[in-house]
Amino acid sequence: MTTLTPPAAVAPAAERTAGKFRKRHRPSARRRSTPLTIAMLAALAYFLLPLLWLLIASTKSTQDLFNSFGLWFSHAPQLLTNIKETFTQDDGVFVRWLLNTVMYAGVSAVGAALLAAAGGYGFSKFRFRGDRAAFNLVLGAVMVPTTALAIPTYLLFAKAGLVNTPWAIILPSLVNPFGLYLMRVYAEDAVPDSLLEAARIDGAGEARIFFRIVLRLLSPGLVTVLLFTLVATWNNYFLPLIMLNDPDLYPVTVGLSSWAAQAQNGGAGASSDMFALVVTGSLISIVPLVVAFLMLQRYWQSGLASGGVKQ
Repeated sequence: MTTLTPPAAVAPAAERTAGKFRKRHRPSARRRSTPLTIAMLAALAYFLLPLLWLLIASTKSTQDLFNSFGLWFSHAPQLLTNIKETFTQDDGVFVRWLLNTVMYAGVSAVGAALLAAAGGYGFSKFRFRGDRAAFNLVLGAVMVPTTALAIPTYLLFAKAGLVNTPWAIILPSLVNPFGLYLMRVYAEDAVPDSLLEAARIDGAGEARIFFRIVLRLLSPGLVTVLLFTLVATWNNYFLPLIMLNDPDLYPVTVGLSSWAAQAQNGGAGASSDMFALVVTGSLISIVPLVVAFLMLQRYWQSGLASGGVKQ
């Protein structure tokens, strides 16, 4: 005769077994999470410590920069004084440098994002002779460092008479092979073929489809390329250094470098607080990038959320 175990007796035994299993595996999970937490804290310190030093150093005079502890404020913080002197040094040339940087980076970012979106959409949704070879050429261009192209670009622009003009900075920044590759991959899934066919059946032309439909669907990837190009052009130093000779056309990077060289060499117009002005100008120059990221990050979040929903 078979004896059946009551369900009421089985449930507590199962719960005890599950409890033992959880207790047995909980310490190992904690051991695995501890190295990850330490690694994340180390990465956070790596990225934030330079910004903290820059913020603290901007509140010091040149003398305090060399005589006080780097990660603590001086006895008499003078951040407002440094900011005022930065904007008034050399008849306010820093303001011109900042406006030049905004123009170079803004025009380059918008243009590069639109060109990358158009090229990526074309490679993704159209088939033509040599499309694979052309796209492989784009992938090869991703591996070429921009510094290797600086001298050939200078010689080309010198022949065209564009050296020492804003176009010498904007035009090379419009070419973004990685952005084109990114938009091609993003357009594969973000733009349905059925939607394009429906628009063509309704009589919409290719230009109207691209500007009215495709750009809206590609907005998260478009913002990604825009921000990448914005940061790259804003921080670009070597290209403006070889392309520009007029100090009124300098971006912030080259302008602050000239101030630093002037302070080291003690040239004409160099003040005793020139190093403090260089540090304060560096702090001011990163504020627009932080603001741009905070304003545009919601497009990234919306793109990730829409991509996480299975349709």
